[in-house]
Amino acid sequence: MAISKERKIDLLNQYRDLLKGSSGVVLASYSGLRVREMQDLRRNIREAGGEFHVIKNRLVRLAFMEEGLPIPDEGLNGAIAIGFAYDDIPGVVKAIVNLARESDSAEIKGAVLNGVVYDSKQVNRIADLPPMPMLRVQLLGIIQAPATRIAGALAGSVRQVVNVIHAYSETQTSAAA
Repeated sequence: MAISKERKIDLLNQYRDLLKGSSGVVLASYSGLRVREMQDLRRNIREAGGEFHVIKNRLVRLAFMEEGLPIPDEGLNGAIAIGFAYDDIPGVVKAIVNLARESDSAEIKGAVLNGVVYDSKQVNRIADLPPMPMLRVQLLGIIQAPATRIAGALAGSVRQVVNVIHAYSETQTSAAA
């Protein structure tokens, strides 16, 4: 069904705003998805801090070009929907990839994350990353480990010196007695 020129301009502006505000986008085919699967996917993406929209390929291609973003080779062929990631890129990617793994109807086409194009295999690897809070905890652990080891080594040395002084004082008190 044809849409009016005004509606096309509105959609193009909407796509441009979504692209400007997002850290990355994940392109996926959705043909054959049941309504329930689409609703669950949208809810999961919303919880991860993103949005999921069925798009007009030609208009989103124009939005990509106007925003100076690269377009994945196979990304905009067929019935395509886009997941827009705002805060937690791995969370949005994981939600879409999990649906694609569970359903034969969805397929990952590619992604543009922070201006870099990724193919479907790379997107699947990104989905296997732990969530952002877990990555932060792991990084903090890596940063803390050397300091903890140094503190333990210093405490051990101090304990040894204290033990030597204590043993010396005991020998002096026993020799004086």
